[in-house]
Amino acid sequence: MVHTQLIQRGIKDSRVLEAMRKCPRHLFVEPALAGRAYGDSSLPIGEKQMISQPYIVAFMTEALGLTGEEKVLEVGTGSGYQTAVLAQLAQNVFSVERVRTMATRARSVLDQLGCYNVAIQVGDGTIGWSEHAPFDAILVTASSRWIPHPLLEQLGTHGRLVIPLGDEKSQQLKRVCVTPSGLKEEDLGDCRFVKLVGRYGWPH
Repeated sequence: MVHTQLIQRGIKDSRVLEAMRKCPRHLFVEPALAGRAYGDSSLPIGEKQMISQPYIVAFMTEALGLTGEEKVLEVGTGSGYQTAVLAQLAQNVFSVERVRTMATRARSVLDQLGCYNVAIQVGDGTIGWSEHAPFDAILVTASSRWIPHPLLEQLGTHGRLVIPLGDEKSQQLKRVCVTPSGLKEEDLGDCRFVKLVGRYGWPH
């Protein structure tokens, strides 16, 4: 998976590649789909949610430019797979999931893997997690029509945020970085994600 889906498609960060090698993706999907866990595709994980394809997980993670000292906010825990990858690359990960059953399941697998530097909160990810702000990096794993302003407010100095933006059918992956002259936005390419539901996202 790492060689054919990640390295051959341009993922270069050695720390990201090693984290993807170590993370057992089959533990984060339904047992009936375990045989497809390392394929180049997203998979359903229940509650109308999806686990992203490995390349997208690696690409979004690489875009954050993590060095190991960061405090990261993840919006949308889902299965916990992306969370587990972040846990290997950052000092602390704070993840918000709106569906309690998914948060509980993810917590169980993360504990099984020893990802004790991860805190999970059940709630509205579009308002962030202000108690632990500012964050060095924020990763949003669902699409929005705009960037929720609480997330921008919770970005620290030199912080960076990666989020899919667009309508229901077409989205662009964006990276927003805090610079001395203000916010800098970059387009990272086309993507497709489930909706980011919440006060500052799509309605329930």
